[in-house]
Parts: sequence; C-alpha cells; structure tokens
Amino acid sequence: MMDEKQTQEQAEEKLIDDAFQELLDRYLESRHRKKVEIITKAFNFARQAHKGVRRRSGEPYILHPIAVARIACCEIGLGSTSICSALLHDVVEDTDYTVEDIENLFGSKIAQIVDGLTKISGGIFGDRASAQAENFKKLLLTMNNDIRVILIKISDRLHNMRTLGSMLPSKQYKIAGETLYIYAPLANRLGLNRIKTELEDLSFKYEHPETYNRIQEKLKATQAERNHLFAEFTAPIREQLDKMGISYHITARVKSPYSIWNKMQAKHITFEEIYDILAVRIIFTPHREEEELNDCFNIYVAISRIYKPHPDRLRDWVSHPKANGYQALHVTLMSNLGRWIEVQIRSERMNDVAEQGFAAHWKYKEGGGSEDEGELSKWLRTIKEILDDPQPDAIDFLDTIKLNLFASEIFVFTPKGEIKTMPQNCTALDFAFQIHTFLGSHCIGAKVNHKLVPLSHKLKSGDQVEILTSKSQRVQPEWINFATTAKAKAKIQAILKRERRELQQAGEDILREFLIAGDFEPNEQNFQKLCKYHESPSLEEFFLEIGQKRIILDNNDLNELKEKPTPTNWKKYIAFAFGGNKNKQAEKKEEVTKEKPAALEIDKKKVLKLTPDAIQKNYIIADCCKPIPGDDVLGYIDSNNRIIIHKRQCPIAAQLKTSFGNRLLAVQWEIGKALDFPVNVYLKGIDGIGILKKVTEIISCQLNVNIHKLHLESNDGIFEGRFQIYVHDVDDVNSICEELKKIENIKRVTRIERFDDVIATDD
Repeated sequence: MMDEKQTQEQAEEKLIDDAFQELLDRYLESRHRKKVEIITKAFNFARQAHKGVRRRSGEPYILHPIAVARIACCEIGLGSTSICSALLHDVVEDTDYTVEDIENLFGSKIAQIVDGLTKISGGIFGDRASAQAENFKKLLLTMNNDIRVILIKISDRLHNMRTLGSMLPSKQYKIAGETLYIYAPLANRLGLNRIKTELEDLSFKYEHPETYNRIQEKLKATQAERNHLFAEFTAPIREQLDKMGISYHITARVKSPYSIWNKMQAKHITFEEIYDILAVRIIFTPHREEEELNDCFNIYVAISRIYKPHPDRLRDWVSHPKANGYQALHVTLMSNLGRWIEVQIRSERMNDVAEQGFAAHWKYKEGGGSEDEGELSKWLRTIKEILDDPQPDAIDFLDTIKLNLFASEIFVFTPKGEIKTMPQNCTALDFAFQIHTFLGSHCIGAKVNHKLVPLSHKLKSGDQVEILTSKSQRVQPEWINFATTAKAKAKIQAILKRERRELQQAGEDILREFLIAGDFEPNEQNFQKLCKYHESPSLEEFFLEIGQKRIILDNNDLNELKEKPTPTNWKKYIAFAFGGNKNKQAEKKEEVTKEKPAALEIDKKKVLKLTPDAIQKNYIIADCCKPIPGDDVLGYIDSNNRIIIHKRQCPIAAQLKTSFGNRLLAVQWEIGKALDFPVNVYLKGIDGIGILKKVTEIISCQLNVNIHKLHLESNDGIFEGRFQIYVHDVDDVNSICEELKKIENIKRVTRIERFDDVIATDD
C-alpha cells in the first residue's frame, strides 16, 4: 500500500515537473528577455505553498497556476512578470502568505498584480448584490492600474472553463453564465479574439451540451465540402498573389459553434441555412512597414478582379481600427459556385493584434508602464467616469458597463472633421455626452449632415454631427429611454439623482419653515402626519413634491396637525394590553420560515427532477421564455422560495446566473407525455389557394393537434402565419415543423417564444 502511495506521489511530482518544464520551453521560444531564474523561484514558492492541496478533479492544485501561466505566456504573449504573477495568483488567497511576503521575495510590481488578482478572486460575483457591484468595480479599477491583472484573470477563467467538467451542473451554469456575461466580452474588448471564441464555445458546451454536440457533428459532416470549396475558391487568388510577388499564407476560418447557434437563434434558421460558416483569411508580410496599408488595398483590388465583390460589404478596419485595436480589410466575394464568401485581408502584425489583442502591442518595460496608449486608455477612462457615480443596483451597473463591452462600432465626425468612434445604434444625445458632459446636459438638438434632427436620432457611420445647446436646457427624465451608451446613461442618471436630492432638500426646508411659522415643531411625527394627509407614498416623495411645487402648503395642513390623535393609538394600546403580540410572534415565525429554502426533490448531483405532479404544484414556468419539456432549462429559487424554471439561454436567466449563482438548480425533465404546454409557431412562404387548408389539415387531422390561436396574412404574394398549439414536448414541435416544411411553397417554419415576436430577416 505504501509503495503504491509512493509510486503515485512520484508520478504526480513528474507530472508537475513536466508541466513546468513545458511552460519554460514555451517561454524560452518567445521574444521576451529570458528571466528563467525568477520564474523558477515563483514556481518553487507556489509549489511549496499549495503542497498537498488538490483541485475538485483530484489533480495537484499547483497544475492550475502552471496552466494559467502557460495561457498568459503562450496564448496572450505576456512576459516574466505576468508568468510569475500567474504562478503566484492563488497563494495569498488560499495560504497564510501575505502580499508583503510576495513583495519581499519578488518585488513590488509582481506583488501589486497578485494583490489585484486576490481582490477579485472567487469570481466577480458574490452572494449579495452590493458585493457583486463592489467586486466588479475592483476588477475594473485594478484593470485601470495594470492591464495585466485582467489579462491573467482571463487566463485563470479560461483554464477554469477548460476543466469545468468536474463541477456540479448548477455550478457549471453559474460559471458558464458569468463567463458569457462578463469575461467573453472583456476578452473581446481587449482584442483576444481566439480566447473570446473559446470562452463562448465552452460556455455553450456546458449550457447546451446536446445542441453543441449536434453542431459539432454537422461541422464534421460538412468538412469535406468546405475543404473543396476553399481549395477551388483560393486557387486563382494564390495564382494572382504569386504573380504580384507577395509573401503570404491563406487560411480557412470556420464559424464557431456558439456563433452558428447564435445566428440560428437570432434569425430562426437551421444549420443548413447558414451560408457564412466558411471565411478566408489572407495573411501577408508587407514589402516595407510603411507599405502595409497600400498592400492591403492592392490585394483587395487584385482579388476583386477575380470575383465580384458585394457592394455593401466592404469593411475598412485598416484605416479606422476597432476600439480593441483590430485591423483588417473585410470584403465579401461571389464564388463561382454561387456562394458569398468573406475574405479578411491582414498583415502579420495585424494578425498578431487580432489574436493577442492589446498584449501584442502593449510592450511593458521593466518595472511596468506602457509605450502606447490609444483606444484602450480612452475606454478605461470612460469606465473610470462611470465608476465615479456607480449605480446602487448591481445588475443595472453591470448592464451599463456591458453596453460598452458588447457594442460594435461606427465612425462619426465632428463639425471640424475630427473622427470619433461610437457604439452602433448610438444617438445624437450619446454623441453629445461623449464629447463633454456639459454639452450633453444642455443639448436641445443636433445637425446631422447639416440637417436638423432630434436628440433621439440614431447615427450611422460617416455622419457629421453638430450638437446644438441652450444654457436654459436641463436633463430630462425621458432622455434615459433613448440614451444607449454607458457614459450617457450614467451621466443622465447621476444628474437626475442630484437634481432630485436638491429638490427633496428644498422641499424639506420649505416644510420646516412652514411648520415653524405656524408654531409647530418640525419633527418626524408632524412630517409623517402631513405625508399621510397628502397621500404621498414616502417622506422622500413628499419632500420632492413640495420642492417641485406640486404640493402647496396652506392652513388646511395646520388644521390637520391640530386634530386630536386618531383611535389607532388606542387599538395599539388594547392589542398590547390583551396579548396582541401573539400576532407579532406569528408574523416573526412566518418571516423565519420564509427565509428557509423550499423542500426540494434533489439527487446527489443537485439535479431537480421535474415530474408532472411537481410542475402542477410546486414550480412556475417562466413567462419570459416559456420553456417546455426537452428545452435546456435551469431552476431559480426566488426570494419567496418559489422555484421558477427558465430556458438556459433566456436573457433573464443570464442575469440570474451572474448575480444569484448560489440560488440556481440543475433541472431534469421527467414529464413524459403527461402534460400539454402552449407553443407558438411561425411560418412564411409563397401565397397560394388552399395554403391555410393544407396547414390546418396537417396540424389538426394528420397530427391530431388542436390549434388554440391562428393569425395569417398575405402581402405581395408572400404570406406569414402564426399559430399557437398545445404540445407535450420539443419533439412534438420538431415533428410538426418538419411536416409543415413538406408543404410546397412553405419556405420557413420555426418555433417562436411569443405569438407576436418580430422575426429577423434572412440576410
């Protein structure tokens, strides 16, 4: 037994040594200065600190910091300072060592990064809303101090996602949801395209395993067809580039499973209907550094002579890089097989930036500091402005930040011709706040391309915008409805809050002076009496209404204060004297029981079984996404201990995953064919005589399903239909859709969540 234990220990020691040696080998292959000694010192220190500790999967804990360091080194391109910080990132959090110990052994810069990582450890989100907002603010503030903190944190999250299989399903949903909500958009904003894609795919894999596997199988099945298309499409391009004497290589970019699924969901289409799964990348080495931009356009001109380009799909990210530093020229060409194929033209440098983001051109000198600022600094400054006035509600705060994380960009011009990067779908009001808070808070309208437009006007790329202001203009509450950027929303809310506080204070001052003038004490009791008299919901609202002059105080108010106490006081006295406190005890008892979680039928893996009886008695099917048996779902225990069943991809569920992960339950349908659930189905096709009859015959007669609601309309020879039916599960819906697709001239059949859902176009 002892020998077996020793053999296992020796095997683990070898595993650890090999993992570290591989990290060193990869580091030595990089272009960084070779500081092997300090990296080895950090490894030995971390190994000793985590000795005997294991991960949930059973492997020695030290393998996790090694893996994080390897991601930081190989996949993000960071140097020795970051590698040491990654190796030490859990030491302060999980052992008795302090930040001071790290500083004494490894210097202030590594200690500062480890300290930043320790502050945001355990995931961004805690159990309480205030803790979530606080942790997220810490993350953004530490990111502002040293970008390497968030880069290592993203490396840490990527390794956790790669090893998520050992966690319980409910934990997987929480971590996957958190990753999709925050880490993937952060990676995208920092230009880490490859990591962003992997984080999205891994989240998708754990949230929708069956769908993920199905898409992977279909990608595998269509691989040979794509290879043939790629070879045939690129052959004449290679020939032309060879003639031009350009040093290049061409690669195929296949759309990720998550992107494919997202498009299927957004456009209500099948895998077979997605035509941009394949894209082509031309990566070249410029003749001279200053010729890089010209070479991009020369390649574009050359290939557009071979294939016809799409007139509306040229994207010039070369002249105007994205906010995350991304540069490339995108053109969509018509292949000889009648398929549109996107071609991305990049130099080697642009490709490095596309894959490694800011890490590729944020060169750190010894002791920290960066050589280049650019767009990242602008973005961090915007975040810092939002942090100056954070929202009290964590969800609002996170959503405000996410407005900036997810946004695609457009380019607009100031009256003097200066170019500004703005999020897509932004308004003239957003632009005003982007320039300056004073401009935003006093704007009355705008001129877009010299034409007068309202503040709610949506801007398009290439617009020239002039903001019109007035000193008498004030921020209006309705502005919040059409402001779209994080900065504008945060500023509008801050100004409205400040004005509200000022009006409340003015109202309270008016009330105090009024009471003193009428010989009454300006105390809480008199405030409450008048508040009740004017039927205001709260004292704050009462003060506000006085400040806004919506309530004018007069003699009637003074008379109200002169009245005798109401009989309610006697009731209170009687209740107290005759043991009315029993009710209070009962109330207290009720409050205590409310806090206890509901009794649940949960197995060892914390999976909730949904049986017909349970569905009818104990659980609520969420109205926002209306899941039915067969859908990927999760359970959420709300504040009243009710269990609400949501689809895993539901936007409300996305917020719950990131905010209340400890209240989530994995759920398994065990309904069989016992219950009926309402489902909405949308169909579209070419109109013809008897189309309605064919549809109803298949549903009612052939499949024996009752149509609960039906809406059909025809316009210019195209008909659209919606109907609501009751089914047992997802299989029923799929078989109905398959049968309807067999009807001649029906081009599209899909399940929709709401009867009146707007269906995206097929472009």
